[in-house]
Amino acid sequence: MAFEVNLGHRSAKIEILSRNGNKALLDIDGQKYDVDIVMVEKGVYSIVYNGHSYNVELIEGETSKSYIVNTFAKTFNVEIVDAESKYISSRKQGLDAEEENTVVSPMPGKVVKIPVKVGEQVIAGQTLVVVEAMKMQSEFKASHDKTVLEILVKEGDTVDAHQLMMKLE
Repeated sequence: MAFEVNLGHRSAKIEILSRNGNKALLDIDGQKYDVDIVMVEKGVYSIVYNGHSYNVELIEGETSKSYIVNTFAKTFNVEIVDAESKYISSRKQGLDAEEENTVVSPMPGKVVKIPVKVGEQVIAGQTLVVVEAMKMQSEFKASHDKTVLEILVKEGDTVDAHQLMMKLE
């Protein structure tokens, strides 16, 4: 299991290489750490690394992916960036772009349906294109009443992340 953790202005790549009971082998930014982790009470963990014990308290933040982390001496705001949060972020970027008269694929996928044609008047909420990614189909809909100006993909095409698929007016 791999993910990124944003810690203030720093980002760390973390991968759990193995886990057996309380023992875990972690790879943090390319360096391996053999640790023993025990939850001593809800949200409070004891971590032993190289014979030293560290106590850490995790308090869930505003989202399920953000935490306030308290150690003996410091407090940190931490955000976990995993595949799900990257996908959600990409979807939001695609929606922002759509509002600016374009439809952008938020991630790699396959165009499965384009139910509109160039020159067609579309209404807010009407489906413009359907893309399949990660075994899920996402419908991209018109944010406002618009006219389809240009369609840059066709059904069956593979699209890249942030690829422009359609222009509206």
